[in-house]
Amino acid sequence: MPEPQPLSDPSPLFQERLWPAWWIWPIVLGTGAAGFVALAPISIPAGLASGIVVAAALAVALLVNSPAITVTADTLRVGRASIERRYVGAVDAHRGEAATYQRGRGLNGTAYLCLRGWIDPVVRIRITDEHDATPYWLASTRRPEELSAVLGGKAEAASEAPAAQA
Repeated sequence: MPEPQPLSDPSPLFQERLWPAWWIWPIVLGTGAAGFVALAPISIPAGLASGIVVAAALAVALLVNSPAITVTADTLRVGRASIERRYVGAVDAHRGEAATYQRGRGLNGTAYLCLRGWIDPVVRIRITDEHDATPYWLASTRRPEELSAVLGGKAEAASEAPAAQA
């Protein structure tokens, strides 16, 4: 009887959760206050209940829908998408104007996006699977150099938009 093949190590080489920025939380509280104001003229308890429910619902929605980026020896998972590492091509980290360019004029409409407006840096991950119509993934990350290095890409983040295309 042949010996079972050991599974590769599933421990993550890189892991990041794209939590909401600090400035989102005052907006959540303000929306809860608007829920209070909407019903307070009718009843203070109803206004309080409405404000609490609105703020809690927004907070839960933001936390539950915060995507994660996980890299293991075999797979890359960005948000809901997952791909085997063997199909990961060139990886580039971008900050500042270069990140704005990647999210805007430099964006391919068929790319997979996992972007969060409160996170400026992005990482562009080319996909080499010829059966996949997606040319690359573009993902927000607070640690672009680290993610790029783990995936074998450029360790230094680009800080300017390409001059020929800008």
